[in-house]
Amino acid sequence: MSRFTDRIAVVTGAAQGIGAATAHRLAEEGAAVAVVDLSAERAQGTVDAIEAKGGTARAYGCDVADHEAVEAVFAQIAADFGTLHILVNNAGVTRDGLFFKMPKSDWDTVLAVNLTSAYNCAQAAQKYMVGQRYGKIVSLSSRSALGNRGQANYAAAKAGIQGLSATLAIELGPYGINVNAVAPGYIATAMTAATAERVGSSAEDHQRVAAERTPLRRVGRPEEVASVVAFLASDDASYVSGQTLYINGGAR
Repeated sequence: MSRFTDRIAVVTGAAQGIGAATAHRLAEEGAAVAVVDLSAERAQGTVDAIEAKGGTARAYGCDVADHEAVEAVFAQIAADFGTLHILVNNAGVTRDGLFFKMPKSDWDTVLAVNLTSAYNCAQAAQKYMVGQRYGKIVSLSSRSALGNRGQANYAAAKAGIQGLSATLAIELGPYGINVNAVAPGYIATAMTAATAERVGSSAEDHQRVAAERTPLRRVGRPEEVASVVAFLASDDASYVSGQTLYINGGAR
């Protein structure tokens, strides 16, 4: 497949999990991928794996919650690759806890990394996309946007992603830019393993319980989210914009 030949893609939080899987999928289909994580060293493992399969990628370090740092790294990416066509806002963290005892620092961190980062990156990316009248922005929301005990901060941030995406679709659509979000359910990642640990469970037991509550009777894999992100980032989804697609095995 070569849906992304001659396309430049930026994937944030791409050192592991869904971000790494997405970077791999885009590269496998022909994109040159800017792999962004907190440090270039963290991102390099994904780059090495992509290059080992014949793909093109480069590692960049950036705190995507820092507006000035984002402006600088996007300028560097554009200088290195010539432009950019695809942005996947994947960077995220959790700081779970019941609302009545949630420290403001945990609220601020989760909103900054999960939501403000998407604002920072989309604002930086659209400058290049508007000029070429083409672009694809896909941001990671979550099933938690509908509400989840112990995740008031994360739920608020992920609900914000959906509102941000719908609004950017309206504002950027006239310039040929599609903006969408995906909302995964339970995906087997380091983040969900950390959630299991927080509630005193093993990752395996936590996944088993989640699978029992899911109509497909299993949890999801990062590659399954990556395939949907790739669809939305491709011209196969040329008339899809302003949407949030849930990837949750049929769970409600």
